[in-house]
Amino acid sequence: MSASRGDVLRWQFDLTWSLLELHLPRLEQEDFLWEPAAHYWTVRPGDGGWVPDWEETELDPIPVPTIGWVTWHIGWWWSVTIDHAQGRTPREREEIRWPGDGKATVEWLRGLRVEWLEVLERLTEADLDATAPFPWQDSPELTVAHMIGWVNAELMKNTAELGQLRLLRAASAG
Repeated sequence: MSASRGDVLRWQFDLTWSLLELHLPRLEQEDFLWEPAAHYWTVRPGDGGWVPDWEETELDPIPVPTIGWVTWHIGWWWSVTIDHAQGRTPREREEIRWPGDGKATVEWLRGLRVEWLEVLERLTEADLDATAPFPWQDSPELTVAHMIGWVNAELMKNTAELGQLRLLRAASAG
C-alpha cells in the first residue's frame, strides 16, 4: 500500500518535531540569551515586549543567533504560515513577540505545533495541489504541498541550529 503525499508530509513533520522535542525539555532559562559569539543576534527587552535583532538586508558576516532568537524565528515564520493557511490576515514580523521566558517559549512553540496539526488534519489531497499562500505569494506553480515541505525543512534547519547552540553552551560551561 502506498502512502499519500499528505501522509508522507505529516510523517516528515512528526519526525522533525520529535527531533526538536529532544532539545526543548533540556533547555534552561540561561540557555536562551547565551551569546555564542562576539557577533550575534538575540532578542532584547523593547517597546511592548521582547524584540528580535533584525536587518532587512543579509549581513556579512551573518550574526550567530542565540537560542532566544532562533525560537523567536520559528515562532515568527510558523505563526505567519499558520495565518496564511487558515485564511487569516498574516501578522507582520514586528507583531510576533518572543515570550521572554524559557518555559513560556517552549509552550508557545508546542502551541504552534497544535495549531499546525489542525491545519494538516483538515487538508485533503486536492488541497495539497492548491497554490501556496505563503511564502511564495507570486509563484502559482508552488502548491500547499510545497508549503508544508518548506515548513518541515525550515523547522529541521532551526532544530539543528537550536540543538547545536544548546550543545555548544553545555560544552562551554565545563
